Amino acid sequence: MSIVVTGATGQLGRHVVEQLLEKVPAERITAVVRTPEKAAGLAARGVRIAVADYNAPETFDGLFAAGDKVLLISGNEFDKGRVRQHRVVIEAARAAGAALLAYTSAPGSLTAALADDHRGTEEALLASGLPYVLLRNGWYHENYTENLAPVLAHDTVVAAAGEGRVSSASRADYAAAAVAVLTGEGHENTTYELGGDEAWSFAEYAAELSRQTGREIGYRAVTTEELTGILTGAGLPGPLAAVLAGVDTSIEKGELVVPGGDLSRLIGRPTTPLSEAVAAALQD
Repeated sequence: MSIVVTGATGQLGRHVVEQLLEKVPAERITAVVRTPEKAAGLAARGVRIAVADYNAPETFDGLFAAGDKVLLISGNEFDKGRVRQHRVVIEAARAAGAALLAYTSAPGSLTAALADDHRGTEEALLASGLPYVLLRNGWYHENYTENLAPVLAHDTVVAAAGEGRVSSASRADYAAAAVAVLTGEGHENTTYELGGDEAWSFAEYAAELSRQTGREIGYRAVTTEELTGILTGAGLPGPLAAVLAGVDTSIEKGELVVPGGDLSRLIGRPTTPLSEAVAAALQD
């Protein structure tokens, strides 16, 4: 029986595999990757590497075994039919008799277009009959702290979220939740709504940046249309820019405030404060 992680060299997947290595022997972990060269370090530590691509269903033939626990990390190819891609993994896991399939979804409260593929994948997973866990991940600190260059260049946080708040947490926090599910018992057929312990507004985010940089950084609230134009001007494809701007609209409506404390309970500690993520980003 293996613990199988798809997208294992991605931003979230790397955290998951690293944390799994702290809890289970390397030979029990299978990292599914598209580019094996990116996983050379994991292979050197004894992790089994499987090369497969969501766009090539045949590459998943024989990849899973009966009793495996699988983490399906959602793909990021928004233009290639993510539900279809995810079904490839779900069907291969079902055919093999996997013991569990956990999927990194989006908060149940999120109505933005970004959530559409997640809802479609959830439906496919439930219809498969596989024992499942829905890890409905909220927003990541790193969605903001990894893109500080334009903020610091203009001393301004720009968003179309009004006074809305975000219950974000770090990638490492969400990875820890996935690891708790993959290595624990009693999680079958459960949905977890995951988010940070403290929700924050963009004005508070700007104030935290000001505190840590010693500069006066403000918050400029713009319309969804303005933000879409800013993102396309920065080089993002139009459809992706519209999806991301739509998330800000959902934030303004309060859809990324995740109450309940599922994340801190799963990981057995408080979630990482936004201030820590800001500090780490400013040190890089």
